[in-house]
Amino acid sequence: MTHIEKFMLDKMHEYLKPVDTIWQPSDFLPDSSRETFYSEIKELRESAQGLSYDLIAVLIGDTITEEALPSYESWLTMVDSVSRDEQGGWMKWTRAWTAEENRHGDLLNKYLYLTGRVNMRMMEISTQYLLADGLDIGTGHDPYRNFIYTSFQELATNVSHRRVASQAKKDGDTLLSKMCGVIASDEARHAKAYKFFIEKIFETDPNEAMLAFEDMMRKKIVMPAHFLREVGLKIGQTFGHFTDAAQRLGIYTAVDYVDILKELIEDWHIGAVNGLNEQGEKARDYLMALPDRLLRVADRMKNPMLEYKFSWING
Repeated sequence: MTHIEKFMLDKMHEYLKPVDTIWQPSDFLPDSSRETFYSEIKELRESAQGLSYDLIAVLIGDTITEEALPSYESWLTMVDSVSRDEQGGWMKWTRAWTAEENRHGDLLNKYLYLTGRVNMRMMEISTQYLLADGLDIGTGHDPYRNFIYTSFQELATNVSHRRVASQAKKDGDTLLSKMCGVIASDEARHAKAYKFFIEKIFETDPNEAMLAFEDMMRKKIVMPAHFLREVGLKIGQTFGHFTDAAQRLGIYTAVDYVDILKELIEDWHIGAVNGLNEQGEKARDYLMALPDRLLRVADRMKNPMLEYKFSWING
């Protein structure tokens, strides 16, 4: 990790944008200092009325996930800061990545508040629960597994936000579509960064990188909000209903999971990695065969039809 830190520092400016020029939530939301503020809110609320119940549920779940950033930063700090140097490269990356990601929850939270369609107290309780409950994503304290996870997760959030943007546009909410579009763009840049880190790890330590990749895929990549719950429910009980809504709308599906795995196998040139021992070769064989196996499982899955009433949504 110390060895590849210099590569990360050289590329950091490509994957993160300057603070004073990157978009901010206020660029998209009604400006309370303008006389048009109330008419803009009225227009926002009217557009939001056309969004489907499932789409609102997915958007709230995405927002809560984004707002649990303090958990993710503390986890990254614990795992990634090899030198524990506050001015070291990994710590700089973690803080700057967190700062960019933090804008996502801020923007979506304010938008949902203004729509009038959300029981904000119920949503805020779920956010506090998720922060308090933490996460268990199978990476342990290993930076290789950590960056494999973040590579996958950033690609998944890009898919989710991009699909929400498309669905919002179909439902007539162009503002929400623009907001989710710029968030998806951020996630795509971050995915490139984490994939680059792992690419360098494969060049430097191919065998351990391959074993880490195999281990994470055997465990399955769980989303950081897998402990999601509502008031009165046990830990994780709401997450399944959230993912069902996403599956019904085609926002994020089992096939998307397989497509992301295929992308990582291709981008990291898994089939051509040299320097593997017997254990590493077996890990590679498992990974190369996994997409077809998962696709067969996905083909047998039925689209969830059960509708669940979330405490987050008014009416």
